[in-house]
Amino acid sequence: MLIKQHPINVMRRSYPFKTFLLLLFFVTTTLTVSSQQRTEVLLTDGWKFSKGNNDASFAKDFNDRAWKTVTVPHDWAIEGPFDKEIDKQMVAIVQNGESKPSEKTGRTGALPYIGEAWYRNSFSIPASTKGKQVILQFDGAMSEPKVYLNGVKVGEWNYGYNYFYIDITDHILAGQKNVLAVHLNNQPKSSRWYPGAGLYRNVRLITKDKVSIEQWGVSITTPEVSKAFAKVNIKTRLSATGAKLVTQILDNKGRLVMSDTAKTFFGNAADQNIKISNPDLWSPETPYLYTAVSKLYQGNKLLDEVTTRFGVRSISYVAGTGFSLNGTVRKFKGVCLHHDLGPLGTAINVAALRRQLMILKDMGCDAIRSSHNMPSLEQLELCDELGFMFLAETFDEWAKAKVENGYHRFFQQDAEKDVVNLVKATRNHPCIVMWSSGNEVPDQFGAEGVKRAKWLQEIFHREDPTRPVTVGMDQVKATMASGFGALLDIPGLNYRVHLYHEAYKAFPQGMLLGSETASTVSSRGVYKFPVVKAKNKTYSDFQSSSYDLECCDWSNVPDDDFVMQDDKPWVIGEFVWTGFDYLGEPTPYDESWPSRSSYFGMCDLAGIPKDRYYLYRSRWNTEKPTLHLLPHWNWEGREGQTTPVFAYTNYESAELFLNGKSLGVQKKSKDTPQNRYRLMWMDVKYEPGTLKVVAYDKAGKAVAEETKVTAGKPYRIVLDPDRKQIVADGKDISFVTASVVDKNGNPCPTTHERLNFEVTGEGKFKAVCNGDATSLEMFDQPTMKLFSGKLVILVQSTRKEGKMMLKVKGRSLKSAEVALTSGK
Repeated sequence: MLIKQHPINVMRRSYPFKTFLLLLFFVTTTLTVSSQQRTEVLLTDGWKFSKGNNDASFAKDFNDRAWKTVTVPHDWAIEGPFDKEIDKQMVAIVQNGESKPSEKTGRTGALPYIGEAWYRNSFSIPASTKGKQVILQFDGAMSEPKVYLNGVKVGEWNYGYNYFYIDITDHILAGQKNVLAVHLNNQPKSSRWYPGAGLYRNVRLITKDKVSIEQWGVSITTPEVSKAFAKVNIKTRLSATGAKLVTQILDNKGRLVMSDTAKTFFGNAADQNIKISNPDLWSPETPYLYTAVSKLYQGNKLLDEVTTRFGVRSISYVAGTGFSLNGTVRKFKGVCLHHDLGPLGTAINVAALRRQLMILKDMGCDAIRSSHNMPSLEQLELCDELGFMFLAETFDEWAKAKVENGYHRFFQQDAEKDVVNLVKATRNHPCIVMWSSGNEVPDQFGAEGVKRAKWLQEIFHREDPTRPVTVGMDQVKATMASGFGALLDIPGLNYRVHLYHEAYKAFPQGMLLGSETASTVSSRGVYKFPVVKAKNKTYSDFQSSSYDLECCDWSNVPDDDFVMQDDKPWVIGEFVWTGFDYLGEPTPYDESWPSRSSYFGMCDLAGIPKDRYYLYRSRWNTEKPTLHLLPHWNWEGREGQTTPVFAYTNYESAELFLNGKSLGVQKKSKDTPQNRYRLMWMDVKYEPGTLKVVAYDKAGKAVAEETKVTAGKPYRIVLDPDRKQIVADGKDISFVTASVVDKNGNPCPTTHERLNFEVTGEGKFKAVCNGDATSLEMFDQPTMKLFSGKLVILVQSTRKEGKMMLKVKGRSLKSAEVALTSGK
């Protein structure tokens, strides 16, 4: 990669590698009024929705009173029902090593996302805004949106994951009612996972002076960073010349740090360099954010004001050294995330996003890869705030198809503008430390693919010279032969651990990234016997074992990646597939109805951690101890049979006891990858009672213990909300985990009893999920069966402050209730 600022050549053997030394950053966060001069309003309420096509729906005077009223963000397909005939595909999944087509029924979630639909909304802007510039911004619309205002088509876009905006100044009626209509069209066979449907991200109405700061016109980098000072470079594009630009930098408490009036202009672009003394640096451990306030004046009149958050940090990628943040070498402890939010579908919800990230934070995760699409602005804002590095990805397809109606239809005409919008809209987030231009694209083969990889990478470099570019490569041999992998800034390997050494020697960059790793499969709370490592293992119940030793033909168990991450300094980290289960892609049950969601997650679709979560936590969370025992100890009918016991822990040794009798001490060793990272008692014979593990420190002192008890008959329901106090904004959600215990309070991990839910007061039942990939119960109904003794109920606030009560009942169980409150 050619670094336009501060090029440094670093040599490894005879291969040159350009290091990246850079900084950052901003994101506009205003959601209502930024100043009297500029307003930004979310068009959330009052939308009318209708599935199907109607050629007259764009007209201003069209009668939509019979249409359904919805709020945006909105996913029209998540209410189902699940149906195996939806998007049924006869296809060979090349990425899974298949050569012959077969019927796939749950590949896109078996939810009704296919078809056309319309959204309509009416809004007014004050007569005083006549002569102002008015912009409509869509953060994402699934898919192929065509936008009409007052009966006139004003714009369109093809890629459902991208952000785009339309200048509607010439079509807006100030002081009058305006009618916005949006047509969407989801083709069958257009995705490899559940893409969602509708206006699933925010729609923004922006009004500003015609002499103003351009949309996405502020770019903030920190090209020099030290403990003593940071140089903050701010480039601001203006719609006209001659105005005065004043930029203020505020600390995280809103106090003024520095102020500067722009003196250098290149046409209509201002270039400012501002010094911050003794800066607070952004990192996952200390996600400190500054605010830049850009004010544009004509004389003493304030014309425009844009508020921007950014972080001060430096990144570098150096051959032989690897990745450094703020001068400290570290490895990515990352996960891949699809964009759906389980029972909420794809409709963006900040509470759900925050909950995901907090669960991952406790695991020790410090990085996210958006897979395989452009992330939401809200997700990036949260990663800035909470401290996650981010690998922002663009496409799952280039010019060659994976699915019949995928992005390849638009690649030649749209790829450049899609990349440009991604970079301009998100470049100032301190969390973003790398771009990905593609994932497992079939274009990895041949000279044309090499040209496309180079072309895309150069667009990223032109728009943002501060970050490197990678591609998730699964055809590693092909990319060695063609030069594809050698031209990338950072070679990203999806799986193929057995080729790491060969790729490291073949590629000149002096480092490799595990851009996608593991793809281990498991079902929460489900254990299969005998306990052996297996690939593509399937069972009659369409579940996978939570002993975490099962993976796919093309992937591996976690321990194989751990060895490479721990032993090879040139491996710069990993992004595990996946942090959470997601809708669609139910490998290894792609051909097995009713499987309709994935098994890859460290957490299930409800967000409940699986056992594998604690295996990663034992390595990644260096601040807190981990001791996790598996399996559960309710095995009626297995008395006397071999039932292996595992402990996932960051302690080096532990002793296992069954009903008070020691079954021996296990110590970690390098005999096998599993022995290195797990403590395993493989010959335990099941008998009911109490299973206990005691962990020892290096001095042999007992420091922690955990028990599993054979539970009695299920007796009562227990409710555990993630938050009891939520915001009365009509969007916030409390996630309440419901589980069942016996009379002594012991968890009952095998019960699958049906529960019913009721919410009263100033809240409403939103959704429910039990994490079972084979369940056909709908998320929006106030009833569901437990899966492995648990499920999660989503309670949403209204816009009125007050109390709400969740009541949960089961047919043979003592019911439970929990009080929640909402406020401003």
